[in-house]
Amino acid sequence: MDYHQPQSNEQGDGLELVDEKEQNHSSIEEPLPTTTVPVDEQNEARATEKADAIRRACDLRDFDALVSYATSEGGFLNDDVRRVAWPILLQCDRRESIHDFTSWEDLPPHADEEQIQLDVNRSFVYYPECSDEELLTKKDELSRLIKQVLRKYPMLCYFQGYHDIVQVLLLVLGGHEAASAVAQISLLRIRDYMLPTLSPALKHLHLLPAIIEKADSSLRQHLAGIQPFFALAATLTLYAHDIQEYSDIARLFDFLLAEEPVVPVYLFAAIILSRKKELLEISLEEPEMLHFTLSKLPNPLDLDGLINSTVQLFRDYPPESLPFGAWKQIPSCSALKTSRGIVPTHSKDEALKCFGQQLRQLRYEESKEKAITFLWHNRRTIGSVAVTVLIGVMSTYIRRKGLDSTIWSYLGRFRSTLQHRGYL
Repeated sequence: MDYHQPQSNEQGDGLELVDEKEQNHSSIEEPLPTTTVPVDEQNEARATEKADAIRRACDLRDFDALVSYATSEGGFLNDDVRRVAWPILLQCDRRESIHDFTSWEDLPPHADEEQIQLDVNRSFVYYPECSDEELLTKKDELSRLIKQVLRKYPMLCYFQGYHDIVQVLLLVLGGHEAASAVAQISLLRIRDYMLPTLSPALKHLHLLPAIIEKADSSLRQHLAGIQPFFALAATLTLYAHDIQEYSDIARLFDFLLAEEPVVPVYLFAAIILSRKKELLEISLEEPEMLHFTLSKLPNPLDLDGLINSTVQLFRDYPPESLPFGAWKQIPSCSALKTSRGIVPTHSKDEALKCFGQQLRQLRYEESKEKAITFLWHNRRTIGSVAVTVLIGVMSTYIRRKGLDSTIWSYLGRFRSTLQHRGYL
């Protein structure tokens, strides 16, 4: 039998087979009733359910749950939820004010207010989209917000990029609610960056090669000739200076505010590791190109993927396990060490005390460095003076012990011997 030929009916016209095919064809084309929910509606329902769950966690002050939601895809989803969650993470959500900003305008101006105003004038470059009049209002709010915090805590030193962090808090929380949040983040999280110099921040950056060494030693060796200063702008400003999309930086702040102050460094390590192939293709003979590439964040950023990688890096290689003694180089009074754990146990007063300790330690290190530099540059003069002083001390000692006549006697005999042999 030829299986490729259709079988005819008894009349041999094959009409029944054709009718059957037409019936089957028509039944396939006929639309079937369905109860499937559209994808957009499903996503909206899931987002609503997650937002409700985050609000319940806020009501219970369940930090573990908030950290989990901040890490999960999409973070806290929108600013309405963030206005509830962020103050809890920063522990400034209580009715009683932690920071009293009444009459702040009567306080003496902060030493850096001129620079603050220059930076505020350059703020809000990428977001929000608003009229010129609204933009001027935002800049005025930003200026007032920074000044009231720094006048209240004049020991804190302003750094360029601080306004980038503050503007994110302002846009999410509003001017009134943001003041305590800015004070909290300044004292408890980025305190090391608000010292008179950035040398403590540079110590943070030396954690980077240690993290990369643990995760991928071959990549670390490839980057061994590059100092980690390329990460300064991003980590110093919690990435607010480098990320241009408001939705991205707000989502990233969900994560960073829910984690320890050291996590921004781990995030940069995750970014480096995600670019391994690109970095290995750059020759070691082009260190400038390596530095330039590392200093620019990839665009676009896979934020959720990078957040997951950062969490894994932190779990696998906690700070205490890092090589090169990197964690030991961080002072015990650093914000990286005093704000360990999900729930900070550090109070405002303790933070101010630690700031004083950091300031004294910084001045000691600066004095020691100046002394070493002075000794090195004047080593020959100092060496001559030291020899003269040593000879004087020895002479005094010899006279006191009555050894001078004996020594001169030996020197006289030695001189006579040299003259006898014709050397003198």
